[in-house]
Amino acid sequence: MVVNNVPTDAENLCFSTASDIAAWIRNRDVSAREVMTAHLNQIERINPTVNAIVTLLDGDVLLNKAAEADRTLAKVGADDLGPLHGLPVGIKDLQPTAGIRTTFGSPIFENFVPNEDSLTVQRYKAAGAIVIGKTNTPEFGAGSQTFNEVFGTTFNPYDLTKTCGGSSGGASVALACGMMPIAQGSDFGGSLRNPAAWSNVVGMRNSIGTVPVHPAPLGYTSESVTGGIARTVKDVALQLTALAGPDPRVPNSLMQPGSVFGEPLERDFGGARIAWSRNVGGAPIGPVITKTLDAQRQVFEDLGCVVEDAEPPLEDAGEIFHVLRAAIFAHQHETNIRDHRDLVKETIIWNAEEGARISALDVKKAEERRTALYVRMADFMSRYDFLMLPVTSVPPFSADEEYPTEVDGKPLANYLEWMTPCSSITVTGLPAISVPSGFDADGLPAGLQIVGRQKADFSVLQMAFAFEGATEFWRRRPAIVE
Repeated sequence: MVVNNVPTDAENLCFSTASDIAAWIRNRDVSAREVMTAHLNQIERINPTVNAIVTLLDGDVLLNKAAEADRTLAKVGADDLGPLHGLPVGIKDLQPTAGIRTTFGSPIFENFVPNEDSLTVQRYKAAGAIVIGKTNTPEFGAGSQTFNEVFGTTFNPYDLTKTCGGSSGGASVALACGMMPIAQGSDFGGSLRNPAAWSNVVGMRNSIGTVPVHPAPLGYTSESVTGGIARTVKDVALQLTALAGPDPRVPNSLMQPGSVFGEPLERDFGGARIAWSRNVGGAPIGPVITKTLDAQRQVFEDLGCVVEDAEPPLEDAGEIFHVLRAAIFAHQHETNIRDHRDLVKETIIWNAEEGARISALDVKKAEERRTALYVRMADFMSRYDFLMLPVTSVPPFSADEEYPTEVDGKPLANYLEWMTPCSSITVTGLPAISVPSGFDADGLPAGLQIVGRQKADFSVLQMAFAFEGATEFWRRRPAIVE
């Protein structure tokens, strides 16, 4: 039942968009306490099955926080409140949260409780969101399969025998199951995009510096980003209104204010030029993925776009990514491996030791090649407004496997290669979003990756919003929540 456009039953309230819930709270059509109650009930009902939320604050504490949000609204009025006021949010278990256990998915930090919030968490709170706890992630966020020795495996809600991807796997599954309306995630080689694709939600890798990262030992890094993940494109944009904007402590933060993401997403795409890619610089892509995505090509033509088969010059992107990632892992995990080698998973040790073996000259040559790649991509994108390509090379695989060892019959050399559709875009520096794009014959979701020109984050959101509106795949819920 619906009264004044607000669902009166808790389940449908949990599956309403964050933008709608935020508006209902501000208009006092529903209270923040009612919203929190509905989501806590959904967590109690569903989370034991999927293991998406791994640290949950006490329910009475959260209900008191929601009641305080209602009192604040009554006292100051809606105009003086942040855009996320009253919305429950889950934080990925890689982000420091003051007073809330932050394990990084590692036994080394199983009992670590930070003293302060990261900048991202501070901005969620400043915007009025209520942090309810932490979502699961692979150990140190490494690998697109969400499992670790501390909390175990997070399962795909569309097939509990399959992986949900990663590393923002807990966040994606929590959203897909209606356990929270918004969530925080991060992306190095695809960690916002890959799990979003496999949970039928939306994950965006924004341009470096759009959402400043602090604290971060490598403040000048241009590989990893943090941002929001949600069930709809508009809800991702809503989070960016709160998360984006400069910070003087972050050397690569952009001066663009978060308010730009609150502008209307509607746009006429008549004549927009799209490059349609299938092999991502020669990387193998499973036929199921190609078939699922090719079925959506007509949607863009119906929007008035000119769609052409065109492969971007990504032929050495994988090699560049591997060198730069190895160097970062060698630095990031030096102490962990030296002092706690027996508590670090083998893929991280391998990746870090690869980095320790390469020279400074190897790293700088990789950076030189990355610069040349950036120039080639700028030339390629001057001919196209958008690049469309797969998010993943395969459908969700068994939750018992750490990573695929082959794609379309072609053997893979390491745990990273199957992530090439995302990691290749990472090194280009271009903004990219994963948007729900249909289901295969087994009922497993797939994501389409929409890539825009340099720093054109809002344009990417607009295109994703148009595609989402034409297809509405996001409305299909996992059977376990029915």
